[in-house]
Amino acid sequence: MIRLGLLKESERKLDYVLGLTIAQFMERRLQTLVMKRKIAHSVHHARILIRQKHIAVGKQMVNIPSFMVRVSSEQHIQLSSTSSIKNNTLGRQKKKKAAAGN
Repeated sequence: MIRLGLLKESERKLDYVLGLTIAQFMERRLQTLVMKRKIAHSVHHARILIRQKHIAVGKQMVNIPSFMVRVSSEQHIQLSSTSSIKNNTLGRQKKKKAAAGN
C-alpha cells in the first residue's frame, strides 16, 4: 500500500488500510496520472492514448488504463518511444489515406 502511494509511511496500521476509499485507488490509476501530468486533455483522452499504445511507464509500454502506478514509477510516465504522436509521424489511418490518394 505504501509503494502504491495509497498510504504514508507513518500509516502502517490496520485502521488506515480499512479507511481507504475508492477515490484514493482511482487517483493511482495510470489514466488519472496521465491526465494529471498533462499528457492528455481529459481522463477519457488519457484512456484512448493508453489503449492505442502511446503511453509508457519507464521503457515498458502499458495499454491497460487501470494499471496501478507505484510512487517510484510515477515520474517515468511518458509517451512511448514508438508513438506516432512523439515522433510527429503519420498514424496508420493517415498513411492509409495518403497511399490511397496517390
